[in-house]
Amino acid sequence: MKGWWRWALPLAAVPALALLYWGLGQDQRRLPSALEGREAPAFRLANLYNPGDSVSLSDFDGKVVVLNYWASWCIPCIAEHPVLVRLREMYDPEEVALIGVLFQDTPENGMRFIEELGGEWPLVTDPGSRTAIEYGVYGVPETYFIGADGVVALRHDLAVTWDLVERKVDSLLVARRTGGRTGGAGS
Repeated sequence: MKGWWRWALPLAAVPALALLYWGLGQDQRRLPSALEGREAPAFRLANLYNPGDSVSLSDFDGKVVVLNYWASWCIPCIAEHPVLVRLREMYDPEEVALIGVLFQDTPENGMRFIEELGGEWPLVTDPGSRTAIEYGVYGVPETYFIGADGVVALRHDLAVTWDLVERKVDSLLVARRTGGRTGGAGS
């Protein structure tokens, strides 16, 4: 019986170490999204500057959509804002739409944020965070890259970088122009 125990501990340690090795290789900041590879949930939300008007995801059918959840109190949102301004400047609005969704913040604070930092793209409010719940938003900033086919290609839960935006938007534009399917994060 003594001989068996001598081998049992090392044998049990091998799978545990393999699992640990695998876990350490994963990006701990990336939270998986069940939406990747699926159709983006439809929404119609009030315009931040004119609550009588609304913005709908379907307003952008056939376009690549970058859907960004943000808040005025969010420090990483301030850091990523110049990237969003650059996105709006660099891509044709007939092909790429940027929509900002104010998350758990007041319209007044949101308007002040945009007035101070600039940027012109559709900005909407999400009362009660209903749309955020449908998208599975954990916090801000959080950005969804949606292909022209309406499929969520990637959910990014940190401040976006220009590298990420350019790489993802360019790949979605290729899919749009060639009639390809968006797919998920790996595409």
